[in-house]
Amino acid sequence: MKRRYWFLLILSITFVILSIPELIHKNEGKSKSSGTVGKGKLENPYLVPWSGKNFRYFSPISYFVFDNGYTHAKVHKTILEAYKTCETTCPNIHFKIMECSDKSGSKLLFHKTHQNGLSVDFMSPKIKTSRKKQSLLFDQLGLWHYLLEFSNSGQLNFSKNTNIDFETIARHILALDKAARNNGLHIKKIIFRIELKDDFFKTPSGKKVKQKGIYFAQALPNWTNRVHDDHYHVDFEILR
Repeated sequence: MKRRYWFLLILSITFVILSIPELIHKNEGKSKSSGTVGKGKLENPYLVPWSGKNFRYFSPISYFVFDNGYTHAKVHKTILEAYKTCETTCPNIHFKIMECSDKSGSKLLFHKTHQNGLSVDFMSPKIKTSRKKQSLLFDQLGLWHYLLEFSNSGQLNFSKNTNIDFETIARHILALDKAARNNGLHIKKIIFRIELKDDFFKTPSGKKVKQKGIYFAQALPNWTNRVHDDHYHVDFEILR
């Protein structure tokens, strides 16, 4: 067998072995989050589904190799209920979940938070402005999706006909807010690029998000601000 085939075989076997924890994981019992999103732990985590009717996790490497698809049980239920709502409020839209938390919480690769199972990143849906139809082309990049850059008005820098779909993001956030409250949570904070918020709040559903008083970060370090255009970060908090 040629060397490259041996390499591909070894790579495939390694991927399968590393995927075993996700393939055999069972969601049951109560979860426990301790500490903060920036310094915390997660016990008895729930694994978000790889895919559903209108959503999918964005990267097999992140999900199966890095073990980044875990959350607190209440967050897990909130995510699924919100996507169920979006089947009606956002018909024909396919969503992507990005990083959640590691299986045991603690530090996540390339992230300062996500450490206690109460943080989730959601990919920004995109729209083809010429056809008013969802654009899925750039959602297939996996971890390379982080390299996408958008202008301060939400236009993809190298595809001028592709824009962030602010209305769909707002409808998803409204669904998350309702589902969170149904499950003993509330949205503590949303991180989204500061310069994009004006366009977001101008949409019909964005106005409803603002009326509800859902908190968006008001100031961010430059690097943090720059990278939160291709996705929006949501921190949940357990109501006591």
